[in-house]
Amino acid sequence: QVQLVESGGGSVQPGGSLRLSCAASGFTFTGYALSWYRQQPGKERELVAAITRAGRTTTYTDAVKGRFTISRDNAKNTVYLQMNSLKPEDTAVYYCYARPLYGREYWGQGTQVTVSS
Repeated sequence: QVQLVESGGGSVQPGGSLRLSCAASGFTFTGYALSWYRQQPGKERELVAAITRAGRTTTYTDAVKGRFTISRDNAKNTVYLQMNSLKPEDTAVYYCYARPLYGREYWGQGTQVTVSS
C-alpha cells in the first residue's frame, strides 16, 4: 500500500521554526522527485519547494526563498521541509507530493501549520 505520511505540523509564533517530515512507503522512493505544496486559507494549492531524485537540486517559490529548506534522506525514505522565520502568511495545510519520471503521482494527506501570535 502506497503511503506518504506527513508529520511535524503545529502552531508556532511568528519568527519561529518548524520541521516537517514526510515518510514514504509502498513505492520506490529514489525513483521520485519530491515536493512540498501548501494550501493557504481561501487560496489554491501552490508549490513550495521541490527536490530531485538524488537530492542534488532544489527549487523554491519566491515567498519562501531563504527561509525554507527542502531535503531528503533516501536511506530513510523521508523528505523534510525545514521552515525558519515563519510568518503568519505561511499558515496553510502542507502536503507532500511524489512524482516519477513516468507513471502516477502520490499525495500525502497534509499537515496543518499555523503561525500566529
